[in-house]
Amino acid sequence: MSGEGTALAALRRRAAPAVAAVLTVAAGLSVRSVLDGDVAKYAGDALYALLIFWLVLVVAPRTRGWVAAVVACAVSVGVELFQLTGIPAELGAHSMLARLVLGTTFNAPDLPFYAVGALVGWGLHGLAVRSGRRFRGRSARR
Repeated sequence: MSGEGTALAALRRRAAPAVAAVLTVAAGLSVRSVLDGDVAKYAGDALYALLIFWLVLVVAPRTRGWVAAVVACAVSVGVELFQLTGIPAELGAHSMLARLVLGTTFNAPDLPFYAVGALVGWGLHGLAVRSGRRFRGRSARR
């Protein structure tokens, strides 16, 4: 395959998770306008991990879904634990972006919702991969 063909294939592999990441950000930013209280908070936690899942696939598109899910969950939990240092709260006091990305306060009940978001990503990715295989199989038979 030529270098140009390889680059195009890599771009195609990154396109779907990039679009999914943008949609996840939109959902995350709007969830509090639709939902209230703990439901909104924990939905936001799951969407945070889901966003990381998609970003892993944007950066490394050949990553297996389960690996991306483990990385997304680990990064999310790591950021939550980082909040115990007080550094994210200090950064968040000066930057809205830091507050959105790092949060400010450790909350142990957030942890299982990161796993939920990562698992949702793995499931959606699996569906997309299987659907893509079926679609390519049909078009190849024509």
